[in-house]
Amino acid sequence: MTEPDHEAQPLIQDGRIEAGLESSSLPTAQDRPELLEAPRSSWYLFVLTLGMSGLQIVWSVQHSSGSPYLLSLGMSKAMLAFVWIAGPLTGTIVQPYIGARSDNCRIAWGKRKPFMALGGVVLVCCLLTLAWVREIVGGTLSLFGVDAQSDGVRTTVLVVATLLMYCQDFAINTIQAATRAFIVDNAPAHQQESANAWASRHNGAGNIFGYVLGGMDLPKTFPALGNTQFKGLSVIASVFLAVTLSLSCAYIQEKDPRFEPLTSTRPGLPSLFRSIIDSVHGLSSRIRRIYLIQVPAWFAWFSFLFYATTYIGQLYVNPILDQHPDLPEEDVNKIWEDATRIGTLALLVNAIVSFAASIILPHLVVPSGQTSLSPHHQQPPYPPSSHSRSWSRPHSRFLHIPTIRGLTLRRTWLLSHFLFALCMFSTFLISTPAQASIMTGIIGISWAITSWAPWALLAMEIARHPAAGRTYPEATAATAQRPASPIKRPSPNQAGIILGLHNVAISFPQILSSAVSSLIFRALQKPRAEPWDTSTGWVMRLGGCAAVLAGLLTVGLPESKENLS
Repeated sequence: MTEPDHEAQPLIQDGRIEAGLESSSLPTAQDRPELLEAPRSSWYLFVLTLGMSGLQIVWSVQHSSGSPYLLSLGMSKAMLAFVWIAGPLTGTIVQPYIGARSDNCRIAWGKRKPFMALGGVVLVCCLLTLAWVREIVGGTLSLFGVDAQSDGVRTTVLVVATLLMYCQDFAINTIQAATRAFIVDNAPAHQQESANAWASRHNGAGNIFGYVLGGMDLPKTFPALGNTQFKGLSVIASVFLAVTLSLSCAYIQEKDPRFEPLTSTRPGLPSLFRSIIDSVHGLSSRIRRIYLIQVPAWFAWFSFLFYATTYIGQLYVNPILDQHPDLPEEDVNKIWEDATRIGTLALLVNAIVSFAASIILPHLVVPSGQTSLSPHHQQPPYPPSSHSRSWSRPHSRFLHIPTIRGLTLRRTWLLSHFLFALCMFSTFLISTPAQASIMTGIIGISWAITSWAPWALLAMEIARHPAAGRTYPEATAATAQRPASPIKRPSPNQAGIILGLHNVAISFPQILSSAVSSLIFRALQKPRAEPWDTSTGWVMRLGGCAAVLAGLLTVGLPESKENLS
């Protein structure tokens, strides 16, 4: 049975359709050949998405080494929880704002590059300042005669470090919002799936590199980078971020946005948020369904991303603490340090599997870019060039990986939810760190798909419908008086606001997941020196239930007719 084709439905409802106009009046590739863009090479897509690798290295440094560093400054665990909520909190607020601002940016350099550059500068400054915060704050206050070892200085260091973490997350979300829209703007519609596959590969490579760096003794290997591990990591991550963002901005030429109409004609925050609310109300059912799927999916992912190391470490310490009760605190700390390294090694395995999956899976999935074109436009009407060697499946001529018939991107995403849920429910049976590490590695497959599929589905929707975001009040008003006629008007690209709202669907459930996890920990958690703490396992099983819900919701996400045929 063929499902309804929602590919023709605009992302944000067009006023002409509401006015009763025929959808056939919308421009098509046959009417406007410029809508069918020339294909881009794999090299172009690689550089287009390169900024994601630098950003992922920063994130992996923050994720793997941020907590130990903040604790070394004297921050309590309660304060640490307040700091880590900054990521999803700023993601919920910042990305829709930055997305809308970039949609309205009319600088000749481009709409997205100014935000990528500004976010990169702020992030590098915050990262390096945080790494040397103790020296900077202590040195500054010592100029006023304050003792660097006083309680006031230590408190000031913690306050400044907390502010820097929030500013850092603000900058990370600014870069991510702009870079994701940058990819949508500059990759052809039929290559959005491939472009986002490249972004997933960069994410995987950045994760691997970040975890490898975290396992090195940087003060001993590269003493010039600083006398602590976090300083060395911050310097290297800052350099990679600056280089990757610079290469993307220098190589990729954005269209001049000065000739595009504004999505919001009145400046100021009230008008901006009004346009965001209007965009929410006008989203198509297909985009709404993707957002809805992401809510339970990321409720589930939060439990794994933030507690996997603790879960694996608990399995390691259980038999040791059971056989040696009443150990001194120093020995308990040493055991947990070993457990943390084992958990980090499992995450490295996860990152390697995810990277491999991000390379292989796009070749197995039926490429939507090829099937979405009409029969009259199966091959782009352009002469062969360096950009047309790889327009959908990069490197397939080298890997020779066969496509699995019927395995669409939507079905791949569906299977990833149930695979993740199965791994979470396997915690009922897992009893050793080795078993948990295998489970963590398998989850790398789901993570590769999660980092690719929803972004690609959204990007294809945005790129295929240049009418997205247009409203035609004149047509609506005229309907009651005379037959409506097409009103031609340039349409702005609202990729920024659509992807920003998508990030709200990702970030907000993480806040909820954090709150629910806290309740479970409060009810079930045991002291650190006691074995057989099952609280983390139950948090992950709850995430498995949320993943099942995400899978059931994905069943209702329609396929295009081309993919079903």
